[in-house]
Amino acid sequence: MNVKPDSSRAAVAPPGKAEARATNNALAKRLKRFNNNIGLTLLALPGIVLVIVLNYVPLYGLLLPFKNYRYDLGIWGSPWAGLQNFEFLFKGDVLLRVTRNTILYNLTFIFLGTFLSVLVALMLFEIGRRLVKLYQTILFVPFFISWVVAGFAFRALFDMEYGVINKALAAFGQTPILWYNEPKYWPFILVAVAVWKGIGYGAVIYYAALMGIDAEYYEAARIDGAGKIRQAMSISVPMIMPIIVMLTILQIGKILYGDFGLFYNVTLNSSLLYPATDVIDTFVYRSLIDLGDFGMASAAGLFQSFVGFILVLATNFIVKKNNPDHSLF
Repeated sequence: MNVKPDSSRAAVAPPGKAEARATNNALAKRLKRFNNNIGLTLLALPGIVLVIVLNYVPLYGLLLPFKNYRYDLGIWGSPWAGLQNFEFLFKGDVLLRVTRNTILYNLTFIFLGTFLSVLVALMLFEIGRRLVKLYQTILFVPFFISWVVAGFAFRALFDMEYGVINKALAAFGQTPILWYNEPKYWPFILVAVAVWKGIGYGAVIYYAALMGIDAEYYEAARIDGAGKIRQAMSISVPMIMPIIVMLTILQIGKILYGDFGLFYNVTLNSSLLYPATDVIDTFVYRSLIDLGDFGMASAAGLFQSFVGFILVLATNFIVKKNNPDHSLF
């Protein structure tokens, strides 16, 4: 008489062997996946190495904000300072001033720049394809102009003695303005200059997003009697809203980073304009050049990065609560 083995007992393996078998299966699957993708891995290897070298190796520099850096001792040998660099940074009213300027300028750049870039993209979307390339080129050229070159160009406009604007004012019998001595004019000048330089880049991005919208939406809207403005408000803007939100979140993450070239070169680093034009980046630069204080400059940089990281998370959380489809992650 043949006795069949108990299938329930045969199916149950000892816990140790079951775990080992599961581990081996998982390793086999990973090895197979790696072998299947080894070509793509080798193709991406230079980029991976570059990211590690440029973004992860320099992380040891995060020690600088907590040290009294000395050239002869290096980063590792310099004595620890604790939070001394942060205390020096936050004690005076200078950080409050430059932080306020940085945030207010960047908020203006973000919202005004985004609005105008979307507006220009919508206008480009409505004109002929042949003319689009011409207008794109005209709008995009300022983005490639160095701030050093732009600074000299605007000096030709605002120079106190030989500037074009002062010459025009004198021709009309008006008193010339000492532009580089008067801080009250520069919030408007800097916003106009920043928009002039960045509007073409933003418009090209949003125009590319508009080109990806299915033409059937616009055909249906025209059949229903919708005009150009209604089509833009009901189709174009809602369809590119995820791109707008994503770019806005990324810009908010850099809200404490001022454009150094803009605030240093265009203003010619005039000390009389500091109350209206001094931002965190120019303040850190002067601290490094004039005082040679690497610790305090590094503390300011860490402060910028930390606050920017928190702002990205907070902004993305708020967007995700309202509309998960528009969130960055």
